[in-house]
Amino acid sequence: MANFFCDFRFLLLIAAAAFIYIQMRLFATQSEYSDRLAAAVESENHCTNQLRLLIDQISMQQERIVALEDEKNRREQECTQLKALVQDLERKGVQRLIDKVQVPVAAVVIMACNRADYLERTIKSILKYQTSVASKYPLFVSQDGSDPNVRSKALSYDQLTYMQHLDFERVQPERPGELIAYYKIARHYKWALDELFYKHNFSRVIILEDDMEIAPDFFSYFEAAAALLDKDKSIMAVSSWNDNGQKQFVQDPYVLYRSDFFPGLGWMLARSTWDELSPKLKENHQGRQFIHPEVCRTYNFGEHGSSMGQFYKQYLEPIKLNDILVDWQSMDLSYLTEGKYAKHFADSVKKAKPVNGGDLVLKTSNIAGDVRIKYEDQSDFERIAREFGIFEEWKDGVPRTAYKGIVVFRYQKPRRVFLVGPNSLKQLGIEES
Repeated sequence: MANFFCDFRFLLLIAAAAFIYIQMRLFATQSEYSDRLAAAVESENHCTNQLRLLIDQISMQQERIVALEDEKNRREQECTQLKALVQDLERKGVQRLIDKVQVPVAAVVIMACNRADYLERTIKSILKYQTSVASKYPLFVSQDGSDPNVRSKALSYDQLTYMQHLDFERVQPERPGELIAYYKIARHYKWALDELFYKHNFSRVIILEDDMEIAPDFFSYFEAAAALLDKDKSIMAVSSWNDNGQKQFVQDPYVLYRSDFFPGLGWMLARSTWDELSPKLKENHQGRQFIHPEVCRTYNFGEHGSSMGQFYKQYLEPIKLNDILVDWQSMDLSYLTEGKYAKHFADSVKKAKPVNGGDLVLKTSNIAGDVRIKYEDQSDFERIAREFGIFEEWKDGVPRTAYKGIVVFRYQKPRRVFLVGPNSLKQLGIEES
């Protein structure tokens, strides 16, 4: 019996120990879960705070977006009002510059960018001769970009209308290494000519750059040439420039030539031609030619610019600017029309004495009249051009100033030298002697 009670107490002891162990395990588990729950609650509170902070930030951003949208709308309204004001001022300016009775010969536009000092010199040169014929030649300055000095300088003249071209589109050159500046200039030219031809409805435009001076008969020359440009559709443009117009190579201010090479640097274009060029902005002669004078009617003084002074000292600085007031209205320019010019020019070439072999400069010097010298190809032309000192450059297979491959210049005045291409005489119907 005693043993039974002893065993029972032992069993109770074991049961108590097991109970205590189970209670301890339950307490430990509860404590662990309590800690986890507390951590979860704390994490939830942190997330809640972060969410509230994010909501506050979003609300602030939304307020800023609304404010920016309001500012954008306000600025768009201001821009619309300013654009309308500028257009109104342009319209009034053009109306002021154009006589109601006088039909303009051509608009004159100075293409400018960031050279205020050059622009001022150009404007003064133009106004010196334009004032008396202002109704025939309304003057514009078209600025590419937002240089404040150029804008201020242009707006300081009441005698002209100011236009501004802003272009933020990225330039993608067609070929590696090409100057981006030339693409920018091309875009500016297209915009300005579109404005003058299509918005202001001019029939012709004379394009000048902001580093040019003009001759006393500049406007008379272009008025006479305008009639020629309208009459002869084989003429693409009329220029006031001769690439070989250096003092030592020119003499006669009355002489004009046709050329297959685009001279640029002060030129007049008709709207009908721009209608073809504007959509693609590509130089496309389509067999047409250009008129240019022997003695330049513009002078380029811009040593510093997009061309970075290229050839300036050798070719541009020595240019002869005409100083004789030619009465172009009294002159018969019909010899320049397509049907007559080839014969007119061929007669001059035919009379010139052929010179061959070496020492061409010396041989030319010993001949009293005009001479003609044949070149075989581009490299041969460049060699001869270097000997005389004229422009060597070709473009698209055409030497500068060439007509049917023939380049003409004065050497030891009044002698003319005709550099004749391998097929030039045949094109002019001249038999080789």
